[in-house]
Amino acid sequence: MTIFPRLRSAALVATLLLGSAACSAQELIVSAAASLTNAFQAAGKAFEQARPGAKVAFNFAASGPLLAQIQQGAPVDVFASADQETMNRAASANLIAPATRVDFAANTLVLIVPAASTQAPKQLGDLTNPSFQRISTGTPATVPVGRYTMEAIDKAGLTAQLQSRWIYGESVRQVLNYVARGEVDAGFVYRTDALIEPEKTRIVLTIPTITSVTYPIAQIASSKNAALAGEFIAFVRSAPGQEILQRYGFSKP
Repeated sequence: MTIFPRLRSAALVATLLLGSAACSAQELIVSAAASLTNAFQAAGKAFEQARPGAKVAFNFAASGPLLAQIQQGAPVDVFASADQETMNRAASANLIAPATRVDFAANTLVLIVPAASTQAPKQLGDLTNPSFQRISTGTPATVPVGRYTMEAIDKAGLTAQLQSRWIYGESVRQVLNYVARGEVDAGFVYRTDALIEPEKTRIVLTIPTITSVTYPIAQIASSKNAALAGEFIAFVRSAPGQEILQRYGFSKP
């Protein structure tokens, strides 16, 4: 199941803390980047089948807000981020058990347009065309896909030219929805997200990134289910876990 998708206040965190008392010792709470939603839901079911008695509850959102929730005391056992920077911040704040941190997946940044669009950029510079007045990516400060995007845009020398055209999403999935609904002319998402809406969006460019799109995972230092957290992390890295991730478009780190 999916829990507390958009915590923003201390009051909501307090509610979670109260609710956590009802959790059994065999329930694992995993906060994971929004782009992992489908793959982790499948992995969670497979893990539960392989580990009778265990239950996995997921919290999917952008990596930045997930970290904020953990900092506020949300009862999380495992954290999976879509970038190294967010996990580095978690490590610097002593929120994770350092020895448990490991990379488990990789992804690719792509540019998508609505399936019905007659415009197809052949290079990033084509986004300066008047046809692309609304371009979406994640909010760079909190959403990793936004940071990957802005690195690529800056490297291409397009920062100033595109500055007024950005429509920021709270997660990569929100960016995908903007494009799928035709609310923007183009959007930057991960390849795995683009594959979810093949009838409503299409990939027009694969974008080289300065920073590799790799996903780290770690046990939260305050977890009361450390053993189960370790088992879940090991499962995600195992052959069955990797097969599930690859089925949803992820590659090995």
